[in-house]
Amino acid sequence: MPFIRMLRRVGQSPACVCWTSVLPVRFLGVSPRQIPADANFHSASFSDTDHPRVLITGGLGQLGVGLANLLRKRFGKDSVILSDIKKPPDRVFHSGPFIYSDILDYKNLREIVVNNRITWLFHYSALLSAVGEANVSLARAVNITGLHNILDVAAEHNLRLFVPSTIGAFGPTSPRNPTPDLCIQRPRTIYGVSKVHAELMGEYYHYRYGLDFRCLRYPGIISADSQPGGGTTDYAVQIFHDAIKHGKFECNLEAHTRLPMMYIDDCLRATLEVMEAPTESLSMRTYNVSAMSFTPEELAQEVLKHVPEFQITYNVDAIRQAIADSWPMNFDDSNARKDWGWKHGFDLPELVTTMLNFHGSETRVSQAN
Repeated sequence: MPFIRMLRRVGQSPACVCWTSVLPVRFLGVSPRQIPADANFHSASFSDTDHPRVLITGGLGQLGVGLANLLRKRFGKDSVILSDIKKPPDRVFHSGPFIYSDILDYKNLREIVVNNRITWLFHYSALLSAVGEANVSLARAVNITGLHNILDVAAEHNLRLFVPSTIGAFGPTSPRNPTPDLCIQRPRTIYGVSKVHAELMGEYYHYRYGLDFRCLRYPGIISADSQPGGGTTDYAVQIFHDAIKHGKFECNLEAHTRLPMMYIDDCLRATLEVMEAPTESLSMRTYNVSAMSFTPEELAQEVLKHVPEFQITYNVDAIRQAIADSWPMNFDDSNARKDWGWKHGFDLPELVTTMLNFHGSETRVSQAN
């Protein structure tokens, strides 16, 4: 582990290491005894003419490619590096810089940040809720150990760090309708536990070391150009694929299961806006954001307005249903709206129209080919 290697360089044995001594060693490469107890490290700031140098981890997931496209329009194609451990499709590879990055390899992360002069880091590597429950040990490694590497690299190199959180960070004892920013959080999935851990560790690094940590709790994210990735809210993506291709959809949640949702364009815009928000406007480091809240039945009724022959049936997955029943029904995102001016652009009717138009045009192109 990087902790032990760094400590051995300064002549300490692992047995004498304590947590408070580790991070400053990475910051400065000297004995922890030389670091004042009140030491504070601040992120680099940018003038209006400067552009951040951006790294996105887990970039081939549902949000990474879209975020890279948004940031490249804003900051320039070569200023945004997409990374993952998988081989990218041609369209992604040719759209801008892409590199291999394993968040479990601290040395690899550090080299990427140094060699590319990274100043902003968006950490999207994670196993989602249902997939995480099927492989807890892998989820623990990726979602927790990987996060620790990201935090240490970001703190060492004075990065502005964004780590997404989720509705899954709440549990059955949290208030569900609405769920405020600050309340009890006792999730019952490894995904949710790892996200609470990320929120608390990021805030700790901010208050203890001055790390510019920023976090949004995403609701279910619906995107037109990506496949479902193993999340509990993925039914709200799959329903559009199936409505266009088959005229019917089998839902794995109960008809009246209400969850907060957001269209991907709003999600990506919120992410950029919170990263660009002045530090003094942020009253907290982790915010709820939302746009709408609906049930499978309500979503199906809206789809029916556009696809009259559409039919929905229900074959409930007990694991996914138990997860959904422990999550918020509505998000209270009033602090985000007050502090940095968050406003969503898509409600349910706009969402359904956009998704069906996309998949309808995609299907017509395939049929023509």
